[in-house]
Amino acid sequence: MATIELLHVADCPNSEKALVRLRLAVENTMPSSTPIKSTLIDSAATAARLPFAGSPTILVDGVDLFPTDGRTSDLACRIYPTPHGLAGSPTQQQIEAALAPHG
Repeated sequence: MATIELLHVADCPNSEKALVRLRLAVENTMPSSTPIKSTLIDSAATAARLPFAGSPTILVDGVDLFPTDGRTSDLACRIYPTPHGLAGSPTQQQIEAALAPHG
């Protein structure tokens, strides 16, 4: 079973929206018992230790679900390209499409 984790910082307004979308996407694409771990990134040292590319970052088995070469230790929000332009989190459909190979 895949391990799914949402990395986020406290002050990012997009984290909650991403978590809601992630939960719905997991319900639609993964086995019903797939847990989602939410990890607060509270220091630059923690961010540097993890594959963090800004908040929110979604990991599956420790790998960024939306790979980028933009890893950071900054406690900052992340921007995602979506069908509707740049946004603070991927759409539910984007998450579902990215999760599908892992289900």
